[in-house]
Amino acid sequence: MQLRQSATEHGQLWQGLMQTLNLGEADLSSALLQWHGIVTINDTQWANVKLPDIELTSPQKASPSVLPMLMLGDQLLMLSEDPWSPQATLALSRSRQPSIKLALARPGQSALLTSLRPTSPSGTSSKTALMTQVTVDNSPVVKFVDDAIIQAYRDGASDIHFETSRSGMSIKYRLDGVMAAGGSLNDPQRSEEVVSRIKVMAQLDITERRRPQDGRIHWSRTGHDTIDLRVSIMPSIFGEDAVLRLLDKAQLRHSQQSISLDVLGFDTNLAETIRSLASRPHGLLLITGPTGSGKTTTVYAALSEVNDGLEKIVTIEDPVEYELPGVLQIPVNEQKGLSFATGLRSILRHDPDKILVGEIRDAETAEIAVQSSLTGHLVFTTVHANSLFDVLGRFQHFGIEPFALASALNGVVVQRLMRKLCQHCTVWRDPTQTERAKFAELHLSLPEQLPVAQGCMQCRSTGYRGRFVVAEVHVLTDVVRDLMVSRATMSELKKTVYTAPSNRLLEQAIAKVQQGATTFEEVIRVIGLV
Repeated sequence: MQLRQSATEHGQLWQGLMQTLNLGEADLSSALLQWHGIVTINDTQWANVKLPDIELTSPQKASPSVLPMLMLGDQLLMLSEDPWSPQATLALSRSRQPSIKLALARPGQSALLTSLRPTSPSGTSSKTALMTQVTVDNSPVVKFVDDAIIQAYRDGASDIHFETSRSGMSIKYRLDGVMAAGGSLNDPQRSEEVVSRIKVMAQLDITERRRPQDGRIHWSRTGHDTIDLRVSIMPSIFGEDAVLRLLDKAQLRHSQQSISLDVLGFDTNLAETIRSLASRPHGLLLITGPTGSGKTTTVYAALSEVNDGLEKIVTIEDPVEYELPGVLQIPVNEQKGLSFATGLRSILRHDPDKILVGEIRDAETAEIAVQSSLTGHLVFTTVHANSLFDVLGRFQHFGIEPFALASALNGVVVQRLMRKLCQHCTVWRDPTQTERAKFAELHLSLPEQLPVAQGCMQCRSTGYRGRFVVAEVHVLTDVVRDLMVSRATMSELKKTVYTAPSNRLLEQAIAKVQQGATTFEEVIRVIGLV
């Protein structure tokens, strides 16, 4: 009973038992059947599930319980989301069928069973047929999804987009920050089955098509590496779209065992400054940038480098994207009341030295993070903002007093990811008159020649292969803190912060253009000429 209570704290009982007992699906199924007589039905077996005969479920012969019943082969089962509940045990004791057993409903199975309706003389149903298509390993639907994941993994994509349309479905991959076309299906029915397959893999409700759903997939196939994916399902006018995010620990598979700032490609001087900020005894270190700029990976790298085992490190993340040895990592669970704010409050009672808050999203989290850094903890966190000045504006919007933020903040890392030119096909050209005028307007030194992303077989005809980071690292001085407290104007702050032009992202990016690392067009796309 205590184990059941502990498991239900994690949400759905099946997932809670796996997490509490630290068992895989097969081992948990075997243990439940051997020790408790409780059956579990996996995705492949579900394709063979049928409703019992009408005579069997008549009022005279059926159990008086309201538990749904099903047939798996010649075995009669009663499906329950909690087989240890009083309702389930009472239904089993009152059943007149001596061979009936209780089955633990896995995510979505209760809804599937109630939707089963015979549509042919053989007693099969559209739902049963759908489950057959989306669970049998050699079906075209399963192969389509698996091939998309394998292709994305091999190409180093960060996301897979399954986009539905009137005629079917197309796949797009996010490669080096931009979209690239993949395969397609010219069959609306098959497209629906693809989304259902993704839902089954992520243990989502395949009968729910009107609301967004989020989940996670631990993908593993013989002959391939294991891949963790974050899943987002979104309704659209033509059905549902799905986006699968390949988490960073999969993308860093060819790097060193432990992630570091050097592996990520930071300039040597910038990396040393970040290490210095990450080694301070207390304060707040912020990593900022737009979505997809590598903030989470950078904060992991900084934390990993100071993880020497001498201090207690606790993180709260949504989700946990990269496993750090010796670190207590807590996943956010909004449905169970575990938000960044509530989790951070509990973390402070867990005797931490360093704390990682995955993202500051609201005023409550911002306030607790600032107070934590002022009471002797070193706090690492990320904020969605475009510059140091936007960060200050975000905290002002959260209602944080300027004096408290100025006292807590050690430094801010503002970063972007830019596509790297393919070294197999790069060519050079003379600057145009418009580009000459723009460089003069911005007081930038104009290179004699500019590189061009021509495209070849090595880079999928894009002209780019891989990405690198450019970053501003701002260490807060007393002068900057005074300006923050006095609510100085933007121009005053910029004049003080950018004492050397080379500190700015734009100057760093232009220097990369001069070196032939990227193009002027990529600078405009990622950073802009401001």
